[in-house]
Amino acid sequence: MTNYISIGKLVATHGVKGTLILKHHLGKKSVLKGLKTLFIEELPGSFLPYFPTDIKAKSESEILLEIDGVHTKEKAATLMNKQVWLTEDEFAKHADTSAPISLLGYLVIDGKKSLGEVLEVIEQPHQVMCRISYEGNDEILIPINESSLVRVDKRGKKLYLDLPDGLIDAQI
Repeated sequence: MTNYISIGKLVATHGVKGTLILKHHLGKKSVLKGLKTLFIEELPGSFLPYFPTDIKAKSESEILLEIDGVHTKEKAATLMNKQVWLTEDEFAKHADTSAPISLLGYLVIDGKKSLGEVLEVIEQPHQVMCRISYEGNDEILIPINESSLVRVDKRGKKLYLDLPDGLIDAQI
């Protein structure tokens, strides 16, 4: 089974020829070089393949995207506010290793206790929240900020934290 990772959302149309603006969380100015297929979630859990014909960086976090078969502003508008996904392999090629989204799949460790795997990264203005699978059962939110982060082991895909007492107990 293919695993997909959300990289952002289609936020606006650009011009009259069906160009879309993709606001992404890849952590670097990107043109998704070599990308042949991306997936748009038209219905929850339904990832339909789309084929980019032209990709240009608009800013650090936005891409101008032309898609095969989308040639009018009206057709592009039907894709507005849809999540854009990449396969895990494509995500690994295009995401900056220092971007918060690169923490997906990391094992979260509080002190010496293994808490679970990062399932989702939620970026907020002052901190990053990680939704994790706590001990394989419950899903909880863990704040990642300068006071909780101890270190990141990129090679071992582990995130070491020092969480406040009672944070986990309050969520389960």
